[in-house]
Amino acid sequence: MALAALGVVFGDIGTSPLYSMQTVFSIDHHAVAPGRIEVMGIVSLMFWAILLIVCVKYVALVMRADNEGEGGILALMALLRRHLPAHGRLAPVVLGLAVVGAALFYGDSVITPAISVMSAIEGVAVVDPALADVVLPASIVILGALFLVQRRGTSFIGRAFGPIMALWFTCLAVLGVPWILHRPEILTALSPHWAVIFLIQDPWPAFAAMGAVVLTVTGAEALYADMGHFGSRPIRVSWFSVVLPALTLNYLGQGAMILAHPSWIDNPFYRLAPSWATVPLVVVATMATVIASQAVISGAFSMSSQASRLGIMPRLSIHHTSRQEGGQIYIPEVNWILFVGVLVLIVVFQSSSRLSSAYGLAVTGTLLLTTCLFLTLARLVWHWPVWRVVLIAVVIGGLEFTLFCANVLKIASGGWIPLVIAGAVILVMSTWRKGTAFVFTERAAAEGPLEEFLTRIRKDAPARVPGLAVYPHPDRVTTPLAMRNNLTFNHVLHEHNVIVSIVNENVPHIRHADRVRATDLGDPCDGISYVECHVGFADSQDIPKALNLAIGALPELEIDPAEAIYFLSVADVRRGDRSDPASPVSRSSMMSWRKGLYVALSRNQADRTRVFRVPKSRSVVIGDVITI
Repeated sequence: MALAALGVVFGDIGTSPLYSMQTVFSIDHHAVAPGRIEVMGIVSLMFWAILLIVCVKYVALVMRADNEGEGGILALMALLRRHLPAHGRLAPVVLGLAVVGAALFYGDSVITPAISVMSAIEGVAVVDPALADVVLPASIVILGALFLVQRRGTSFIGRAFGPIMALWFTCLAVLGVPWILHRPEILTALSPHWAVIFLIQDPWPAFAAMGAVVLTVTGAEALYADMGHFGSRPIRVSWFSVVLPALTLNYLGQGAMILAHPSWIDNPFYRLAPSWATVPLVVVATMATVIASQAVISGAFSMSSQASRLGIMPRLSIHHTSRQEGGQIYIPEVNWILFVGVLVLIVVFQSSSRLSSAYGLAVTGTLLLTTCLFLTLARLVWHWPVWRVVLIAVVIGGLEFTLFCANVLKIASGGWIPLVIAGAVILVMSTWRKGTAFVFTERAAAEGPLEEFLTRIRKDAPARVPGLAVYPHPDRVTTPLAMRNNLTFNHVLHEHNVIVSIVNENVPHIRHADRVRATDLGDPCDGISYVECHVGFADSQDIPKALNLAIGALPELEIDPAEAIYFLSVADVRRGDRSDPASPVSRSSMMSWRKGLYVALSRNQADRTRVFRVPKSRSVVIGDVITI
């Protein structure tokens, strides 16, 4: 598991040496002069950023805030909201912070594959500048293959990528050691006093350089989001035994090389290697950056699944790719949207140095929001003393805020891109949440109370037909639309009827023994019962499996569930047009264009027969029209 985690989780942060130091000294990024104090200060800043943000914050602290194994900012939000009944006013704030953080993570998920793969392939230009024209088409082909293989699952990818990443981190260490031995004074850069000297002597260049220093910790949030794929222990073992030592040695080596050769700042990473090793290193780096892209892609899958279960995104086609690990999933809609976004960035920017202008703002924003949520959890739920919370906020939060401010300088030169992506995601999430709340209210009015419906059928005794009818429905308060309309239009009910509710809990997994609760609805002779199936956000919403778990609990379930007919209640959502007197206009306060967006999202949700795992050949769709 540790080796597989090495292949999926650490690709992003593990390939940062390819472009971090180069970006610091790039003329496009408020270039820093490669003097002794500057080099020592930058290496010190990089080391302490990794130590404080990754080691202390994420690995030692935030990964303890796992929602029964699941990680990521939305899992942290779900964990926090579950423990906030006494602090109800904070709940909307917590949700808002998590939504913004998740949206910024999507921006990072689009930029990371593009910059990582391009930065690796650009190494061929060190060998022969004429090969620079190969970078763009090669990047497109390699990334296309990566997104195509996603459907095989992270378990398959981890087994394939783990050994390659082990080789990559070995290369990082081996490349750095000779230069450290050549200029051993670089080891003193591990002391924070060099960072302080750099900040005092050259405050503006040092502040601008921190916009590139943040590139050394890209992938930290993906590390947390991917926790559900492998668990915390394998990730910690891989980090402290392999990744951290290799990164430290490589950054020290790059600093030592620049001390010895200040003019070698055009591509410090590839300059570490002797000329004969450049081409093999490009090959290994390209494979490693493909894997770097995997870290954020699998993190985006986890984030999207959690967002859908929490009701802030539409239903998605979630495919579980492992029978052992419930968190290993593939979501085709997310996969191909990311791929299109990556292609657009590659074609527009055409080089990693230009693309690095867009990198950093989304990362630092997500870092800050995760810190805010974690400290809220630590204080209100874990009851940490105030001094400890304040200390973490000042040291780690202060560092992250400084990094965020430094990246604000990049907005005009490309930093607006992750903000636009995040804004689009926030728009989708907020529109979906608001529209769903309105549709739920309108639908409940159309469905009517279940108790009144039961009283009516006991009184009227409608005609019955043989068989078992299963009605997926959110709760037992209102009547399923399909059941009400089946009686209204066909004037019949089945002999056996089961209303099944899938209840999404704010935990990743529910044990099978605790999952199903069957209830008779008052009269054992009416042929209608209720089954409540509790699932975590990493569990499948399998209704046939829920029926099998409930067999024998009620008379309606004494027949074979395999013979059941599934009646799906569907609300056909349409937009009201105020300019047309004949068109019904709802009471929704949403603007017209947001109504159109909600209707489009609603109509393009995943097929409910696939979400609920019900056989299409035994499914019937009955519903109503709701105008927003």
